Amino acid sequence: MTARNWAFDTGVLKSRRFGIPTICVGNISVGGTGKTPHIEYIARMLGEHYRIAVLSRGYGRKSKGFVLADATTTMEQIGDEPFQIKNKYSGISVAVCEKRVTGIENLTSEVQGLDVILLDDAYQHRYVKAGLYILLIDSNRPIWQDCVLPFGRLRESLAGIRRADIVIMTKCGNITPEEQEWCRNYIKGWKDIPVFFSRMRYGNCYPLFKDAALHKADDARNVLLVTGIAKPGPLRAEIERRGKKVTMMQFGDHHNFTTADIDNIAARFDAIEGNSKVIMTTEKDATRLLQRDDLAQNIRESIYVMPIKVEILGDEEKMFNKIIEEYVTENSGDSRVSQK
Repeated sequence: MTARNWAFDTGVLKSRRFGIPTICVGNISVGGTGKTPHIEYIARMLGEHYRIAVLSRGYGRKSKGFVLADATTTMEQIGDEPFQIKNKYSGISVAVCEKRVTGIENLTSEVQGLDVILLDDAYQHRYVKAGLYILLIDSNRPIWQDCVLPFGRLRESLAGIRRADIVIMTKCGNITPEEQEWCRNYIKGWKDIPVFFSRMRYGNCYPLFKDAALHKADDARNVLLVTGIAKPGPLRAEIERRGKKVTMMQFGDHHNFTTADIDNIAARFDAIEGNSKVIMTTEKDATRLLQRDDLAQNIRESIYVMPIKVEILGDEEKMFNKIIEEYVTENSGDSRVSQK
Protein backbone atom coordinates (compact mmCIF):
# COMPACT_ATOMS: atom_id res chain seq x y z
CA MET A 1 0.00 0.00 0.00
CA THR A 2 2.86 2.37 0.74
CA ALA A 3 4.38 1.74 -2.69
CA ARG A 4 0.97 2.08 -4.34
CA ASN A 5 0.25 5.39 -2.60
CA TRP A 6 3.70 6.66 -3.58
CA ALA A 7 2.93 5.78 -7.21
CA PHE A 8 -0.28 7.83 -7.13
CA ASP A 9 1.30 10.71 -5.21
CA THR A 10 4.15 11.00 -7.74
CA GLY A 11 1.98 10.50 -10.83
CA VAL A 12 3.33 7.10 -11.83
CA LEU A 13 -0.26 5.91 -11.48
CA LYS A 14 -2.87 8.39 -12.64
CA SER A 15 -5.92 9.64 -10.77
CA ARG A 16 -8.82 11.10 -12.73
CA ARG A 17 -10.74 14.18 -11.66
CA PHE A 18 -14.35 14.82 -12.65
CA GLY A 19 -16.14 18.10 -13.10
CA ILE A 20 -19.08 17.03 -10.95
CA PRO A 21 -18.66 17.35 -7.16
CA THR A 22 -17.56 14.02 -5.71
CA ILE A 23 -17.47 13.35 -1.97
CA CYS A 24 -15.61 10.26 -0.76
CA VAL A 25 -16.59 8.77 2.62
CA GLY A 26 -14.21 6.07 3.75
CA ASN A 27 -11.83 4.79 6.36
CA ILE A 28 -8.36 3.37 6.93
CA SER A 29 -9.45 0.49 9.13
CA VAL A 30 -11.40 -2.59 8.06
CA GLY A 31 -15.14 -2.21 8.59
CA GLY A 32 -17.27 -0.94 11.41
CA THR A 33 -16.74 2.85 11.34
CA GLY A 34 -20.29 3.72 10.26
CA LYS A 35 -19.84 4.61 6.59
CA THR A 36 -23.43 3.93 5.54
CA PRO A 37 -25.09 6.07 8.27
CA HIS A 38 -22.73 8.94 7.43
CA ILE A 39 -23.48 8.59 3.71
CA GLU A 40 -27.17 8.72 4.61
CA TYR A 41 -26.61 11.82 6.76
CA ILE A 42 -24.97 13.69 3.89
CA ALA A 43 -27.62 12.46 1.44
CA ARG A 44 -30.45 13.72 3.67
CA MET A 45 -28.70 17.03 4.21
CA LEU A 46 -28.10 17.68 0.50
CA GLY A 47 -31.18 15.91 -0.85
CA GLU A 48 -33.57 18.84 -0.51
CA HIS A 49 -31.63 20.98 -2.97
CA TYR A 50 -29.47 18.68 -5.10
CA ARG A 51 -29.80 15.61 -7.29
CA ILE A 52 -27.63 13.00 -5.57
CA ALA A 53 -26.15 9.66 -6.55
CA VAL A 54 -24.40 7.15 -4.29
CA LEU A 55 -21.75 5.00 -5.95
CA SER A 56 -20.48 1.89 -4.18
CA ARG A 57 -18.51 -1.20 -5.09
CA GLY A 58 -21.48 -3.28 -3.98
CA TYR A 59 -19.77 -5.64 -1.57
CA GLY A 60 -21.21 -9.16 -1.63
CA ARG A 61 -23.37 -8.70 -4.74
CA LYS A 62 -23.74 -11.46 -7.32
CA SER A 63 -23.56 -9.16 -10.34
CA LYS A 64 -20.55 -7.59 -12.05
CA GLY A 65 -19.84 -4.29 -13.72
CA PHE A 66 -22.00 -1.18 -13.54
CA VAL A 67 -25.55 -1.51 -12.20
CA LEU A 68 -27.87 1.48 -11.75
CA ALA A 69 -30.61 0.49 -9.33
CA ASP A 70 -34.28 0.90 -10.20
CA ALA A 71 -37.57 -0.26 -8.68
CA THR A 72 -36.95 -3.85 -9.79
CA THR A 73 -33.34 -4.18 -8.62
CA THR A 74 -32.67 -6.86 -6.01
CA MET A 75 -30.21 -6.96 -3.16
CA GLU A 76 -28.24 -9.69 -4.95
CA GLN A 77 -27.62 -7.28 -7.82
CA ILE A 78 -26.22 -4.36 -5.80
CA GLY A 79 -25.37 -5.59 -2.28
CA ASP A 80 -27.03 -5.05 1.08
CA GLU A 81 -25.92 -1.50 1.93
CA PRO A 82 -26.71 0.08 -1.48
CA PHE A 83 -30.04 -1.78 -1.41
CA GLN A 84 -30.75 -0.32 2.03
CA ILE A 85 -30.04 3.22 0.80
CA LYS A 86 -32.17 2.76 -2.31
CA ASN A 87 -35.12 1.49 -0.27
CA LYS A 88 -34.90 4.31 2.29
CA TYR A 89 -34.36 7.20 -0.13
CA SER A 90 -36.29 6.78 -3.35
CA GLY A 91 -35.16 10.16 -4.67
CA ILE A 92 -31.48 9.20 -4.63
CA SER A 93 -29.80 7.39 -7.52
CA VAL A 94 -27.84 4.34 -6.32
CA ALA A 95 -25.28 2.54 -8.47
CA VAL A 96 -22.52 -0.02 -8.00
CA CYS A 97 -19.35 -0.63 -9.98
CA GLU A 98 -15.97 -2.17 -9.13
CA LYS A 99 -14.22 0.49 -11.21
CA ARG A 100 -15.30 3.84 -9.83
CA VAL A 101 -14.06 5.73 -12.90
CA THR A 102 -16.41 3.67 -15.06
CA GLY A 103 -19.16 4.10 -12.49
CA ILE A 104 -18.90 7.89 -12.51
CA GLU A 105 -18.78 7.98 -16.31
CA ASN A 106 -21.96 5.90 -16.53
CA LEU A 107 -23.76 7.81 -13.79
CA THR A 108 -23.11 11.20 -15.36
CA SER A 109 -24.33 9.95 -18.74
CA GLU A 110 -27.40 8.03 -17.50
CA VAL A 111 -28.70 10.29 -14.71
CA GLN A 112 -29.84 13.63 -16.04
CA GLY A 113 -29.25 16.72 -13.92
CA LEU A 114 -26.95 14.98 -11.45
CA ASP A 115 -25.40 17.48 -9.00
CA VAL A 116 -23.17 15.44 -6.70
CA ILE A 117 -21.84 11.89 -6.31
CA LEU A 118 -21.18 10.31 -2.93
CA LEU A 119 -18.46 7.67 -3.13
CA ASP A 120 -19.07 4.99 -0.52
CA ASP A 121 -15.92 3.33 0.86
CA ALA A 122 -13.55 4.61 -1.83
CA TYR A 123 -10.77 6.08 0.30
CA GLN A 124 -8.24 3.62 -1.10
CA HIS A 125 -9.69 3.70 -4.65
CA ARG A 126 -7.25 6.26 -5.94
CA TYR A 127 -7.93 5.99 -9.66
CA VAL A 128 -10.62 8.58 -8.89
CA LYS A 129 -9.52 11.91 -7.45
CA ALA A 130 -12.51 12.97 -5.38
CA GLY A 131 -13.15 16.61 -4.65
CA LEU A 132 -13.69 16.11 -0.93
CA TYR A 133 -12.39 13.29 1.27
CA ILE A 134 -14.09 12.48 4.59
CA LEU A 135 -12.12 10.04 6.74
CA LEU A 136 -14.04 8.16 9.45
CA ILE A 137 -12.21 6.90 12.55
CA ASP A 138 -13.90 4.70 15.16
CA SER A 139 -13.34 6.40 18.52
CA ASN A 140 -13.54 3.03 20.27
CA ARG A 141 -10.60 1.70 18.25
CA PRO A 142 -8.67 4.71 16.93
CA ILE A 143 -6.27 3.99 14.13
CA TRP A 144 -3.25 5.23 16.12
CA GLN A 145 -3.79 2.27 18.45
CA ASP A 146 -3.85 -0.24 15.59
CA CYS A 147 -1.51 -1.86 13.07
CA VAL A 148 -1.57 -2.53 9.35
CA LEU A 149 -2.93 -5.89 8.20
CA PRO A 150 -2.22 -8.71 8.96
CA PHE A 151 -1.02 -7.59 12.42
CA GLY A 152 -3.99 -5.26 12.92
CA ARG A 153 -7.03 -3.98 11.07
CA LEU A 154 -5.58 -1.08 9.08
CA ARG A 155 -5.77 -1.07 5.29
CA GLU A 156 -2.84 1.34 5.06
CA SER A 157 -0.50 3.32 7.29
CA LEU A 158 -1.48 6.39 9.28
CA ALA A 159 0.04 8.56 6.55
CA GLY A 160 -3.26 8.06 4.74
CA ILE A 161 -4.67 10.76 7.04
CA ARG A 162 -2.92 13.30 4.81
CA ARG A 163 -5.38 12.61 1.97
CA ALA A 164 -8.35 13.63 4.11
CA ASP A 165 -10.09 17.01 3.98
CA ILE A 166 -12.28 16.25 6.99
CA VAL A 167 -11.97 13.71 9.80
CA ILE A 168 -14.97 12.44 11.75
CA MET A 169 -14.41 10.50 14.96
CA THR A 170 -17.42 8.19 15.03
CA LYS A 171 -19.38 6.38 17.78
CA CYS A 172 -18.44 9.01 20.36
CA GLY A 173 -20.99 8.12 23.03
CA ASN A 174 -19.13 9.41 26.08
CA ILE A 175 -16.13 11.31 24.73
CA THR A 176 -14.92 14.16 26.95
CA PRO A 177 -13.87 17.65 25.80
CA GLU A 178 -10.29 16.79 26.78
CA GLU A 179 -10.35 13.66 24.63
CA GLN A 180 -11.77 15.66 21.72
CA GLU A 181 -8.96 18.17 22.01
CA TRP A 182 -6.37 15.38 22.12
CA CYS A 183 -7.79 13.86 18.92
CA ARG A 184 -7.78 17.22 17.16
CA ASN A 185 -4.17 17.81 18.10
CA TYR A 186 -3.16 14.34 16.96
CA ILE A 187 -4.84 14.74 13.56
CA LYS A 188 -3.29 18.21 13.24
CA GLY A 189 0.11 16.56 13.58
CA TRP A 190 -0.59 14.85 10.26
CA LYS A 191 -2.64 17.58 8.59
CA ASP A 192 -4.39 20.76 9.74
CA ILE A 193 -8.00 19.92 8.82
CA PRO A 194 -11.42 20.11 10.51
CA VAL A 195 -12.15 17.30 12.98
CA PHE A 196 -15.72 16.50 13.97
CA PHE A 197 -17.25 14.02 16.39
CA SER A 198 -20.39 11.98 15.80
CA ARG A 199 -22.51 9.41 17.55
CA MET A 200 -25.24 6.99 16.54
CA ARG A 201 -28.79 7.80 17.59
CA TYR A 202 -31.11 4.79 17.73
CA GLY A 203 -34.72 5.36 16.75
CA ASN A 204 -37.94 3.53 17.51
CA CYS A 205 -38.17 -0.06 16.30
CA TYR A 206 -40.53 -0.80 13.45
CA PRO A 207 -41.83 -4.14 12.13
CA LEU A 208 -39.97 -5.62 9.17
CA PHE A 209 -43.16 -7.16 7.83
CA LYS A 210 -46.68 -5.77 7.89
CA ASP A 211 -47.80 -8.91 9.72
CA ALA A 212 -46.31 -7.60 12.99
CA ALA A 213 -47.99 -5.35 15.54
CA LEU A 214 -46.60 -1.81 15.41
CA HIS A 215 -45.56 -1.37 19.06
CA LYS A 216 -44.98 -4.95 20.19
CA ALA A 217 -41.22 -4.39 20.38
CA ASP A 218 -41.67 -1.55 22.89
CA ASP A 219 -43.41 -3.81 25.41
CA ALA A 220 -41.42 -7.03 24.90
CA ARG A 221 -39.11 -8.01 27.76
CA ASN A 222 -36.92 -10.47 25.85
CA VAL A 223 -35.07 -9.83 22.61
CA LEU A 224 -33.31 -12.22 20.26
CA LEU A 225 -30.80 -9.91 18.58
CA VAL A 226 -29.81 -11.19 15.13
CA THR A 227 -26.92 -9.30 13.51
CA GLY A 228 -24.52 -9.63 10.60
CA ILE A 229 -22.52 -6.45 11.19
CA ALA A 230 -18.92 -5.84 12.20
CA LYS A 231 -19.55 -4.45 15.69
CA PRO A 232 -22.93 -5.24 17.29
CA GLY A 233 -21.85 -4.31 20.83
CA PRO A 234 -23.29 -0.77 20.87
CA LEU A 235 -26.63 -2.00 19.53
CA ARG A 236 -26.85 -4.65 22.24
CA ALA A 237 -26.03 -2.03 24.87
CA GLU A 238 -28.80 0.23 23.56
CA ILE A 239 -31.40 -2.54 23.71
CA GLU A 240 -30.32 -3.45 27.24
CA ARG A 241 -30.50 0.23 28.18
CA ARG A 242 -34.16 0.07 27.18
CA GLY A 243 -34.69 -2.53 29.88
CA LYS A 244 -34.70 -5.72 27.81
CA LYS A 245 -32.92 -9.02 28.23
CA VAL A 246 -30.87 -9.79 25.11
CA THR A 247 -29.98 -13.15 23.58
CA MET A 248 -27.36 -12.74 20.83
CA MET A 249 -27.10 -14.47 17.47
CA GLN A 250 -24.07 -12.89 15.83
CA PHE A 251 -23.10 -13.65 12.23
CA GLY A 252 -20.22 -12.27 10.18
CA ASP A 253 -20.39 -8.87 8.51
CA HIS A 254 -22.54 -8.91 5.34
CA HIS A 255 -23.64 -12.47 6.14
CA ASN A 256 -26.15 -13.98 3.72
CA PHE A 257 -28.66 -15.99 5.72
CA THR A 258 -29.07 -19.62 4.72
CA THR A 259 -31.94 -22.04 5.32
CA ALA A 260 -29.95 -23.53 8.20
CA ASP A 261 -29.54 -20.03 9.68
CA ILE A 262 -33.29 -19.40 9.48
CA ASP A 263 -33.97 -22.73 11.19
CA ASN A 264 -31.47 -21.86 13.93
CA ILE A 265 -33.03 -18.42 14.45
CA ALA A 266 -36.46 -20.00 14.78
CA ALA A 267 -35.16 -22.59 17.26
CA ARG A 268 -33.40 -19.97 19.40
CA PHE A 269 -36.50 -17.78 19.39
CA ASP A 270 -38.78 -20.66 20.36
CA ALA A 271 -36.42 -21.53 23.22
CA ILE A 272 -36.98 -18.13 24.87
CA GLU A 273 -39.70 -18.66 27.47
CA GLY A 274 -42.94 -16.73 27.51
CA ASN A 275 -44.75 -14.60 24.96
CA SER A 276 -43.14 -11.25 25.77
CA LYS A 277 -40.40 -11.62 23.17
CA VAL A 278 -39.36 -10.29 19.76
CA ILE A 279 -36.53 -10.61 17.26
CA MET A 280 -34.55 -7.43 16.59
CA THR A 281 -32.09 -6.75 13.81
CA THR A 282 -30.32 -3.90 12.02
CA GLU A 283 -31.43 -2.11 8.88
CA LYS A 284 -28.61 -3.74 6.94
CA ASP A 285 -29.54 -7.23 8.12
CA ALA A 286 -33.20 -6.48 7.47
CA THR A 287 -32.51 -6.12 3.74
CA ARG A 288 -31.21 -9.69 3.68
CA LEU A 289 -34.02 -11.13 5.79
CA LEU A 290 -36.53 -9.52 3.45
CA GLN A 291 -35.22 -11.74 0.67
CA ARG A 292 -36.06 -14.94 2.56
CA ASP A 293 -39.26 -16.72 1.62
CA ASP A 294 -38.78 -19.47 4.21
CA LEU A 295 -39.60 -17.46 7.34
CA ALA A 296 -42.38 -19.05 9.37
CA GLN A 297 -45.38 -16.84 10.10
CA ASN A 298 -44.62 -16.56 13.83
CA ILE A 299 -41.09 -15.40 12.94
CA ARG A 300 -42.32 -12.84 10.40
CA GLU A 301 -44.65 -11.41 13.01
CA SER A 302 -41.80 -11.06 15.50
CA ILE A 303 -39.00 -9.34 13.53
CA TYR A 304 -38.38 -5.67 14.27
CA VAL A 305 -35.75 -3.30 12.90
CA MET A 306 -33.68 -0.84 14.94
CA PRO A 307 -32.94 2.27 12.81
CA ILE A 308 -29.94 4.52 13.43
CA LYS A 309 -28.99 8.03 12.42
CA VAL A 310 -25.77 9.98 12.76
CA GLU A 311 -25.63 13.05 14.97
CA ILE A 312 -22.72 15.53 14.91
CA LEU A 313 -21.83 16.38 18.51
CA GLY A 314 -22.05 19.78 20.12
CA ASP A 315 -22.80 22.91 18.13
CA GLU A 316 -20.61 21.84 15.18
CA GLU A 317 -23.32 20.31 13.00
CA LYS A 318 -23.95 23.63 11.25
CA MET A 319 -20.23 24.03 10.58
CA PHE A 320 -19.98 20.54 9.11
CA ASN A 321 -23.07 21.06 6.94
CA LYS A 322 -21.74 24.41 5.76
CA ILE A 323 -18.45 22.88 4.60
CA ILE A 324 -20.30 20.22 2.58
CA GLU A 325 -22.84 22.63 1.11
CA GLU A 326 -20.22 25.22 0.15
CA TYR A 327 -18.14 22.59 -1.60
CA VAL A 328 -21.10 21.31 -3.61
CA THR A 329 -22.34 24.82 -4.42
CA GLU A 330 -18.99 25.65 -5.99
CA ASN A 331 -19.74 22.84 -8.47
CA SER A 332 -16.13 21.83 -8.78
CA GLY A 333 -14.26 18.54 -8.43
CA ASP A 334 -11.48 20.33 -6.60
CA SER A 335 -11.65 20.48 -2.81
CA ARG A 336 -11.66 23.99 -1.37
CA VAL A 337 -11.54 22.78 2.23
CA SER A 338 -7.79 22.26 2.29
CA GLN A 339 -4.92 22.46 -0.12
CA LYS A 340 -1.86 20.22 -0.05
